Amino acid sequence: MNQAGLVLEGGGMRGLYTAGVLEYFMEKELYFPYVIGVSAGACFGASYVSRQKGRNRKVNIDYVTHPNYLSFRNVIKHRQLFGMDFLFDEIPNKIVPFDFQAFNEAPEKFLVATTDCETGEPIYYDKKTYGKDILTIIRASSSLPFIAPFVQYDGKTLLDGGIVDSIPLKKSEADGNKRNVVILTKNLEYRKKKPSMQWLVQRSFQKYPNLVKAILTRYEMYNSIQAYLEEREKNGDIFVIRPSMPLEVARIERNPIKLERLYQLGIEDARNTFLDLQDWLAKEENPKITS
Repeated sequence: MNQAGLVLEGGGMRGLYTAGVLEYFMEKELYFPYVIGVSAGACFGASYVSRQKGRNRKVNIDYVTHPNYLSFRNVIKHRQLFGMDFLFDEIPNKIVPFDFQAFNEAPEKFLVATTDCETGEPIYYDKKTYGKDILTIIRASSSLPFIAPFVQYDGKTLLDGGIVDSIPLKKSEADGNKRNVVILTKNLEYRKKKPSMQWLVQRSFQKYPNLVKAILTRYEMYNSIQAYLEEREKNGDIFVIRPSMPLEVARIERNPIKLERLYQLGIEDARNTFLDLQDWLAKEENPKITS
């Protein structure tokens, strides 16, 4: 089998779009030998690798109105908007169990992008480096500045991987994947703007000057990778699935009706593009597809 990668963008609650796409892939038994995700992409990608149909929807739509999931009460009690202990401990270990055995036994490589706060550079963890600590690494990749605390792991201070590598296509290519399917959570025309309140970033993270630089230049990194994606897509080198309708879901969204619509849009877009995806993959030896 030729190496083929699946690249999953983050995007907070907009990641429900990715969850819908992956749900359809699971229905069709389409699995890629290499999966890399950042932030929400890593969260949803993990349940895809563990083959847990419906789990992403249940966790992130059925429980989104729970006060421990996302609320200002969390800010008051724990100084974090998302309940990180609830999301990365109580839910996967007790409420909607994550199948660790299936995940660990799955043949796919699964990488998670994080940000090293000391260096301001990305660190990519795979099964060999995170071992049984997959939840800790996904938590780190999902810890947004100002919204969640730092995560300490193996002597490193980590935050959201999207700060330094929002769409880790180049990492997948560097690892030898000549063909990549990229799932995005924003519309085609989206571009990031230069951040405001730079003084707040500089004051809040003055201990980590390289992190400050990464946060303040993130918009440049993001817009650059978008331009690279569009060029690669135009040349037929990658296959991109992105929302076909204007987004009505914010990065931080608690409305289950809006989230359900976005999830269903992901399923529908995956269904509508699946024949084209099959044709594209068929150009070379590729992942097994069961129709």
